[in-house]
Amino acid sequence: MEKLKVAIIGCGGIANGKHMPALKKVEEVEMVAFCDIIEERAVKAAKEFGTENAKVYTDFNEMLKNEKLDVVHVCTPNNMHAPATVAALEADCHVMCEKPMAKNVEQAKQMLEAQKRTGKKLTIGYQNRFTPEQQYLHEACGNGDLGEIYYAEAEAIRRRAVPTWGVFIDEEAQGGGPLIDIGTHALDMTLWHMNNYKVKSVKGSVYKKLSDQTRTANAWGDWDTEKYTAEDSAFGFVTMEDGATIIVKSSWAINLADPREAVCVLAGTKAGADCHDGLRINSVKYGRQIIEKVDTKAGGVAFYDGESMNASDLEARQWIDAILNDTDPCVLPEQAFVVTQILEAIYESAKTGKTIEF
Repeated sequence: MEKLKVAIIGCGGIANGKHMPALKKVEEVEMVAFCDIIEERAVKAAKEFGTENAKVYTDFNEMLKNEKLDVVHVCTPNNMHAPATVAALEADCHVMCEKPMAKNVEQAKQMLEAQKRTGKKLTIGYQNRFTPEQQYLHEACGNGDLGEIYYAEAEAIRRRAVPTWGVFIDEEAQGGGPLIDIGTHALDMTLWHMNNYKVKSVKGSVYKKLSDQTRTANAWGDWDTEKYTAEDSAFGFVTMEDGATIIVKSSWAINLADPREAVCVLAGTKAGADCHDGLRINSVKYGRQIIEKVDTKAGGVAFYDGESMNASDLEARQWIDAILNDTDPCVLPEQAFVVTQILEAIYESAKTGKTIEF
């Protein structure tokens, strides 16, 4: 079978850390074109991950015009997600866009409309769905083990881990800070497990309290206080149409001693779950409160845990399978759109002081 021809738009950190290494392991695809505004990055990516005759571009429109492609991965800053995705869809390509879906709701809507107009597949890179813990928890939720899930917490708290490279701290380029960067992962997982995408209202608080500090003990060194225009923490109170409540917590820098990133807490009528110490399910059995810790390791020996594919590899595998078999990808664009709606509502609520009604 002829291999699917894949192109990468944006050859920076997330492309090198996730997308390209994962695609390299999928035998049904070949990466034939690489685009980045910094040409050296695209050249390096082409040499490391591309075919022998892989092409390099600095303009994705030129690449889409010149190359016959099947699939495009968009790995740019958030403000370019929509332009690159829409252009690729209209060039008759299936698209995986890195999270979040877009910088704002208007741009995400453009992507959703382009997908429906072209009939091509579109998915968003929420790879945390593919960890063993989240796969197990999702199956448990789908089977009704937790009952009706009416309360949840979506947590993405870093104590001091502000990304100091690229444009992460640039609010204009990214649309926000930790909320749109890592809070989006936790919120996506939470909504997915609850299978609840009908939002009633959102109230939000956003803080920029620590960004002007120095000698910060930040994981990647002190940030540039002049360039740090995004928030350092943000929180949301989300009410769903059926009355369920979701608390969203996110930070890059905050004085909390117990950080947890990209995890969720669920409370249902039959049981609850959290990822605070691995995956734990709490319930009542035989008149006693119990907590069951799920062993997600498949192996039985000290040097092998049985996991042959990581979350990024599984994400790439299911995405290509969806294209080859003409099935839905795990992450539907309509789901990612609701995530973007909630994120924007938290920012808007914090700005206006009002509750945003859907």
